[in-house]
Amino acid sequence: MSVEMGCLYAAMVLALVHLTAASFSFKAQVGNRYTVGPRDEDLRPTGLAGRLDRAQRNFLETFPVFVAAVLMAHLLDRSGVMSAAGALFYIGGRTLFLPLYAWGVPWLRTFAWNIATLGLVLVMVQLVV
Repeated sequence: MSVEMGCLYAAMVLALVHLTAASFSFKAQVGNRYTVGPRDEDLRPTGLAGRLDRAQRNFLETFPVFVAAVLMAHLLDRSGVMSAAGALFYIGGRTLFLPLYAWGVPWLRTFAWNIATLGLVLVMVQLVV
């Protein structure tokens, strides 16, 4: 398995970690009765649950682009050092982003996001060089 495809698999696992963390923290906040019901009140997560929800939504904004870039690199046989490094930056930055966002760490969270986004750009640049 290539580095990029391995990172794609890791990103899929991270997507499930995001989903689970956001879901269980919200359930802990509002209770089981609300989460298994029709949710007519449309309660919003706050505190830790809110941060985990926002982190998940933020991850989902870049995940489809990462999937497309890695699959294009693989299918077009355009993988290289830049796309491998970019995929590692993406998964590394995104992995750090989740706990930093959950803990409310302002500057390091942004730095982790920047590393992940740089990684995404590197994979995309590899497609055209």
